Formats: sequence, structure tokens, C-alpha cells
Amino acid sequence: METFPEIISVDDHTVEPPGVWRDRLPSKYRDSGPRVVRAPLKEMTFLGGRFAPVMGAPGDEGPVGDWWVYGDLHRPLTRLDTAVGYDRDEIRLEVITYEQMRPGSYGVADRLADMDVNHVQSALCFPTFPRFCGQTFTEAKDRELGLLCVRAYNDWMVEEWCGPEARGRLIPLTLIPLWDAELAAAEVRRNAARGVRAVAFSEIPPHLGLPSVHTGAWDPFLAACDETGTVVAMHIGSSSRMPSTSADAPPAVGSTITFANCCFSMVDWLMSGKFERFPNLRVMYAEGQIGWIPYILERADVVWEENRGWGGVADKVRRPPSELFAEHVHGCFFDDAFGLRNLDAIGVGNVLYETDYPHSDSTWPRSREVGEAQMGHLPADVVERIVRGNAIELLGLTEDGLWAGP
Repeated sequence: METFPEIISVDDHTVEPPGVWRDRLPSKYRDSGPRVVRAPLKEMTFLGGRFAPVMGAPGDEGPVGDWWVYGDLHRPLTRLDTAVGYDRDEIRLEVITYEQMRPGSYGVADRLADMDVNHVQSALCFPTFPRFCGQTFTEAKDRELGLLCVRAYNDWMVEEWCGPEARGRLIPLTLIPLWDAELAAAEVRRNAARGVRAVAFSEIPPHLGLPSVHTGAWDPFLAACDETGTVVAMHIGSSSRMPSTSADAPPAVGSTITFANCCFSMVDWLMSGKFERFPNLRVMYAEGQIGWIPYILERADVVWEENRGWGGVADKVRRPPSELFAEHVHGCFFDDAFGLRNLDAIGVGNVLYETDYPHSDSTWPRSREVGEAQMGHLPADVVERIVRGNAIELLGLTEDGLWAGP
């Protein structure tokens, strides 16, 4: 391509600096809230879609890394959290320290510099330690502390990560207390009042022991999103269960089918009736890719047309699912040539671009080159919409593609 638009990535990641919670929690919680310790690794596996690390005791043998400690949870920083800059064959499941990370993983100035290298203007970033929808705080026993942790993360996200140093180039994505839909609605409104237009949510809440979207349990939260124009952002793995086939399947199996939970989730939403109840509601699937979408829409329309009577949706889904998709759902991709060849079956307005920095799948620092190679057959105005225009509209950015702040 002669020119390629500056990228607005709707799925990057931040690795939280050590002081995010210790600097913001009330003093009585600073020793029980999330904190970083340096300790050896005793054991770590990632099989059947389950990540299982075991922290060693001081003096134990084993590689040393930085660990987040929160209640009974011990979660290490790993090379998969921040893999950019390493040869693919050097990226392994191993513990690391902050000093072994690329500084752009957790520092604003370094992040902006790495974005410049990658032709990225602006980026929306999902969390690391809280996991992709904040389920870390939902699983903890102390709900009062959990709510404070959610709010502390959101304050850090808005005021520091996306603060003045970012110059509007980092776009806030906040969390909710998943265990209480009323509290979640209040947190959506609190953050919307300071300019936030995206909130993380689970792709399949029942995997977290939470109600499904087919119930009315989430309605207060969804009403707040509908009212404030806050997009519900669901990342692969946000149900704490990556797709797999067996308990002993190697990570390569799950990595190949990472889109599967997005597929299941989208059908849930299309058949839930929520888009008709909340007409301004928008959802997006981060890192789910897009090539699978056309068949799912085709099949969903057939089921709705032929089987809705006995299928349990005739009284709540009044329009073909493909029409609901066009108005409410957005797929996000970083490397999907097949999906782009079938863009007419998805919809130009329903597709957004991402770079997945700094994860192992990231196209950094070649996101522009990947985009040029895969979008070279598309008209310039279509490329503009995919790479930045749709994100500007969905996330309420300025015409220049920046977050305007509160």
C-alpha cells in the first residue's frame, strides 16, 4: 500500500507496576492486597487450557521470578506476559522479573515509544494480574477488599496509565465487581463520568460460577452500559478457561482454537434477547479473530428461522441474529487473512484491528506490514475504517483517534 493508516489497537495489554494496589488501598489493606514478591518457581504447567504455577519458599532451588501475592493466590510474571522482542523459538513458559521485561510492558513512556516503532497511534489495554475481566478479585474471599482493588485498578488505569503522560494515546478499559451487578453498574457510571467508554467482561460467565447472559442477573450492569455508551469488551480467556480438548492436550491445541470461546459467547448473546432489550448495547471480542464469524451468522439465522419455536427464543429474539450482529457486535483481529477475504459476509463496520502487544502472539513490530499484506486487496476507505475509523466510533475517541479524557 502507498499509505497505511496509523493503527488504533483495540487489544493490547498492560503489565501492572508493583505499586498499583499498595499505593492506593487504605493502609489496613496494604499487606493483604496484591503485592509483588521475588521467589523461586517450584513447578509450572499449562495443560488442557489450565495454567498451574506453584511458588517455592525462600532458599528453594529453581528459577527466580517476580510473583503477585494476593490471599491464597500466587501468580508469577511469565515470558508469555511480555514476549515481544524475543525470537519465537526463545519464548517459553518461564518465570521472569520486571528487569527481564521489555519496559514498554509496564511503563507509559516506553510503551509510547514501542507504539511509535509499530505505527500505532492509540491502544486499549487489557489487564494482566487481575486477568482479562478482573476475575482475580471475584475469586478472592474478601469482597470488601475485592471492591477496593477493582476501584484502585480503575483509578490507576484512568489517572496514570491513561493520564497526562499518555497524551490521549492510551485508551482506558476498566473493571467491574463481577459478583454484584448493582455495584458493577455503579462502577460503569463512575468511570463513564470521567470519559471511559469500555469495560471488561467475561466471555462465558458461568465458567466463573456466575449467571449466564440468558438470565436477568446482569440487567443492571447492561442497563448502565446501554445508558452511558460503554462497550462490553470480552477477551479470549476471560472465562478463566481456554479452549482445549483434553486434560493432557499441549498448549498448541488451545492456541490454535483460541477463538472458540468467542464463538460460543457470541451465540449466547445473539440468542439472549439482550440486544433488543438494550438497543444501544455494543460488545466486542478481543483477540478472537474474525474468519469464523460468517458461518456462525449463517447457522444462527437458519436456527432462528427454522427452529425458534422449539428453540426457546421465539419470544425474545424478534429479528434474525445476523441483523443483531450488524448493529451490536464487533470482532477484533491481528492476523486473519481468511477473514479479510470474506469481509463482505462480516461487515466492514464490525471489524477492528489490534496488535496484542506485548504477548507472544503479537505482530509487533510488524503490525503495519502484516496489515498491508492482508488488506492490500481492500479499498483505502475500507482499510481506514478497519484500522482506526471503527475504533474511533466505538470507543468515543476524538476525530484524531485520541482519548479525550474526562
